[in-house]
Amino acid sequence: MNLPDAAQAESLWQTIRHETENAVRNEPILASFLHLSVLRHKSFTRMLAFHLSTKMSSAVMDARALFEIYLEAFQQDPAIIHAALADIVAYYERDPACDTYTLPLLYYKGFHAIQTHRINHWLWQQNRPTLAYFLQHRASEVLGVDIHPAALMGYGIMIDHGTGVVIGETAVLGNNISLLHGVTLGGSGKQSGDRHPKISDGVMIGANASVLGNIKVHTCAKVGAGSVVVSDVPEYSTVVGVPARVISKTNKHESPAQEMDQRI
Repeated sequence: MNLPDAAQAESLWQTIRHETENAVRNEPILASFLHLSVLRHKSFTRMLAFHLSTKMSSAVMDARALFEIYLEAFQQDPAIIHAALADIVAYYERDPACDTYTLPLLYYKGFHAIQTHRINHWLWQQNRPTLAYFLQHRASEVLGVDIHPAALMGYGIMIDHGTGVVIGETAVLGNNISLLHGVTLGGSGKQSGDRHPKISDGVMIGANASVLGNIKVHTCAKVGAGSVVVSDVPEYSTVVGVPARVISKTNKHESPAQEMDQRI
């Protein structure tokens, strides 16, 4: 999966609007929510800024202030929006429970956690760490996903369910990666500096797996559920266990992140 171009982005936005119009007809009791969240907005950018800001608002940070912050981030770094669209497609293509593009957009907290992190990372890069930390904390409270604002993420990311995912400060995630609930990308002790995992393109990490330390999970590797990974994982391999060990090699024409096959 690549980042969508302008034409693909517009086509996806129109599909989302069409799906939402159908949802209004099918469930009129949600008409107000669906109009406020999607249909009244003229662009995907403004819609996403509104939807996330209403979710992340609190007694000390109102939704309007957050909307302006989020919109500023999207306008100054349009790559965030293109990555968000790629993430939606990732959910649609990989999650068998996701049969419309609006499902992750409106209801999946894993998707919401990724998008709020992208904004927090933008704030971090703008030398606004206090606000980035505040919004990281808020996202963790609301969504149950804790991602340090400095962590780097590519596009086409899917965090399935989301609950309990923790991603550390110096972690780096490539493109087209799938993470299941309870995944930890953490450090292995009290050392400072570059201390968190580097996850390459096409990797899938199973539920409740922990990848610890400044190690690399190479391209299209699979980490089995519940595993504890403390050393590099070769490309196109499956690792499982505590500590994790290589048990098989995958077909180099397949991406575990895309296939979402939990078997080992």
